[in-house]
Amino acid sequence: MTTPTGKTACVIGAGFGGMALAIRLQSAGIATTVVEGRDKPGGRAYYWEKDGFTFDAGPTVVTDPDCLRELWAISGHDMDEDLELMKVMPFYRLNWPDGTNFDYSNDEEDLRKEIEKLDPADAEGYERFLEYAAGVYEEGYVKLGTVPFLDFKSMLKAAPALARKQAWRSVYSMVSKYIRNEKLREALSFHTLLVGGSPMKTSSIYALIHKLEKDGGVWWTRGGTNRLIAGMVRHFERLGGTMRLDDEVTRIETVGTRARAVHTKSGWSEKFDAVASNADIVHSYKDLLGDSHRGKSEGKSLSKKSFSPSLFVVHFGIEGTWPGIPHHMILFGPRYHGLLEDIYSKGILPADFSIYLHHPSVTDPGMAPDGMSTFYALVPVAHLGKMPIDWDEVGPELEKRILDEVGRRLIPDIHDRIVTKFSYSPIDFAADLSAHMGSAFSLEPVLWQSAFFRGHNRDDVIENFYLVGAGTHPGAGIPGVVGSAKATAGLMIEDLK
Repeated sequence: MTTPTGKTACVIGAGFGGMALAIRLQSAGIATTVVEGRDKPGGRAYYWEKDGFTFDAGPTVVTDPDCLRELWAISGHDMDEDLELMKVMPFYRLNWPDGTNFDYSNDEEDLRKEIEKLDPADAEGYERFLEYAAGVYEEGYVKLGTVPFLDFKSMLKAAPALARKQAWRSVYSMVSKYIRNEKLREALSFHTLLVGGSPMKTSSIYALIHKLEKDGGVWWTRGGTNRLIAGMVRHFERLGGTMRLDDEVTRIETVGTRARAVHTKSGWSEKFDAVASNADIVHSYKDLLGDSHRGKSEGKSLSKKSFSPSLFVVHFGIEGTWPGIPHHMILFGPRYHGLLEDIYSKGILPADFSIYLHHPSVTDPGMAPDGMSTFYALVPVAHLGKMPIDWDEVGPELEKRILDEVGRRLIPDIHDRIVTKFSYSPIDFAADLSAHMGSAFSLEPVLWQSAFFRGHNRDDVIENFYLVGAGTHPGAGIPGVVGSAKATAGLMIEDLK
């Protein structure tokens, strides 16, 4: 057990970022309390159990398992004590309306065959793209992914390396520099959508995801992503940390330029030496710090920024098993550029869509009752600020259209096979997660909202208030928020000495 320092910290929100931060603080001997408003930990990685099926709410793709293993290793433990990671192959199957399939993985031989199937001329271009991805991985992830950007000077220091990598270009533009086949361009650029960014607008630095997947693989936690969160909670409590669930934080009390205490809905309150928020960044300032001048002004300023879209997710459990449908599929629609323009810029609900289809029971049959399968079908949609429609009215219609498309392309009698189903819309993101405008990934990951221009890991005015999670550097996705926790923990541990 780590020697206690006599210092205390509160982490608001038990998402991946919050739990990773809490583990690091507790491992350093800082008595840490995690306060979570929902009845279960996880934040966006919440889950439901219905009719014998387990449905994960949020992230399903685990990459860079080493960044997770480190959370156990720093206190001499092994992650395998608390959970089991299972390899997923292929990483994704991409499918287009004309019936073309492309299986993406890190098996060199198989991947080369898949590329040559689309366009033999692109095999060499792919190698050059991977070389580029390896370079931005080194600069953007290894060197900068866990480093806090607290002043403009730190941004200027990083700028030359980012400029050399043409960070001002979009991922799609950079892929197109090396690849000529349109389907392969889509296959190598869609990843930014998994962290809330349009491939046409997100900085080419995000090409690093390919290197991340190639080196570390794509993984699944047996029992669901929720079991990864449960393992983190178990480890945190083993280290002596305190979890407080089902008690929403209503206010962070400040005195002068210091956060002094945390207050919750139940009436509980406690003083802490430091407070960190893994809650939505706008909610953290506008609501939790709303009594302070800093909270009001920063909340107002953040509200004017550009936010990632939301999601509409259909969870469904069906009769039968489907070994021919892999764990992760992208069912591309008839449009790529136009569809993204509709979602990110115009804020309209298009007649067409691309679907991310998640089928965990093909890897982990325990996610569904015997002889049955668990799925979710996810489509990006504009957030509530861009598209303030009545989701109670539109939701059921969109749900049917999504299931019809999955049926048309993969499971012809899908409607007859459904045992249980429910949907999750932008209004649920806003209500359950206090997500600003129902955004699913917080601030949009564009260059002018990255690093120093994103939420700072330590507040500029309230000296013992910190941020962690998707709204802070480096951004959304499991490796991103776990990286933000490492950056924030470094500051807090140093400040609390």
